[in-house]
Amino acid sequence: MCQRCNYKEMLDKTGLASTPNRQRILEVIGSNPSPIGAQEIFKTLSRTADINRVTVYRILDLLAQKGLITPLSGLSRGLVYGLAPNENHPPHPHFQCRSCGALQCLQPGSLPMDIREVQRTFPGEITAVEIRVSGICGNCLKTKQNHIAQGRQSH
Repeated sequence: MCQRCNYKEMLDKTGLASTPNRQRILEVIGSNPSPIGAQEIFKTLSRTADINRVTVYRILDLLAQKGLITPLSGLSRGLVYGLAPNENHPPHPHFQCRSCGALQCLQPGSLPMDIREVQRTFPGEITAVEIRVSGICGNCLKTKQNHIAQGRQSH
C-alpha cells in the first residue's frame, strides 16, 4: 500500500462510500509498482477476502469514473489500472514492451508532460494526457541475448 495515500479520505472526497472492497482495490493498485489488470487485482484480493470478479470490475469502473484510478490500454491484455495523478502521485509517462506487453511506470519528470501550449491552441477540452514510450524491456532483452548466446555455443 502507498504509505502516503489515505484511501478512505480519497473515496470520501469523491462522495463515494468508503467500503472495505473499494479501499482494498485502491490499496492493491497503489501498492503495485506498475499498472495492474483486473484479473491480477481479483487474484490478489481473493486470497484474503471473499469478493467476486464482477464486483471487482464494477468497482474499477466506478473508481475510474470518479477519477481515482486511470485505466490504460495494454497491448493485447485489455485494460490495466494505476492510481490517477494526485498530490502523492504526479503525472508520469509509461513504458510498454513491444515483446511481452508489460507496462511500466517511468519516473515523473523523465519526459516533459506540460500540456499548457496544447491547451492554449486546442479548441476543445483536454481531460487527460497519456505519454507512452515503446520498446523492449530489460527482461526481454536479456532473454533475447541469452538465446543468441546459446545459439552461438551450439555451433
